[in-house]
Amino acid sequence: RWILRAAERLEAARDRILAANRDDQKEAEARGVDASLAKRLDLAGDKWASMIAGLRDVAALPDPVGEITSMWVRPNGLRVGRMRIPLGVIAIVYESRPNVTVDAAALCVKSGNAVILRGGSEAIRSNLALGEELRAAAQETGVPADAIAVVPTTDRAAVDHLLKQDRWIDLLSPRGGPALIRKVVEQST
Repeated sequence: RWILRAAERLEAARDRILAANRDDQKEAEARGVDASLAKRLDLAGDKWASMIAGLRDVAALPDPVGEITSMWVRPNGLRVGRMRIPLGVIAIVYESRPNVTVDAAALCVKSGNAVILRGGSEAIRSNLALGEELRAAAQETGVPADAIAVVPTTDRAAVDHLLKQDRWIDLLSPRGGPALIRKVVEQST
């Protein structure tokens, strides 16, 4: 229900979100950001349609939580199996693709996890606008709004802070270039 409601809310807020996205693009251009990076920022057109369709595709998937993927019996009669369970709190650090905010939130919540999203500074307005709608959809459908969190700062120290939160974050996943991945591997606890 949350994923389908999120798709509806995003569609209803499309103009506001795309305006925030244009502001991100204008600032990136003013800062002289590389053209390929600026292109990844753009949410309009096919990328928007694909993002919304992706939500509906995830909603249509079977619920993975509790699924038993294999079962066998040991010689002593003990049954052993593999069951899919949530990991807990997943933090995802990614660069310049605001559609990842929606994709990652949908996949994490679908699999029973909470998610902390830290996108690139060049997409902060887009990510916050998207996150606002995702959280509102959560509240409307009985999912705790704090199951979806967008880090509201562009300060790089926020990533350093996330990398040290092993008591509160169960998995931190980098999605980006080699420098980001190396930083996460080297500095994460």
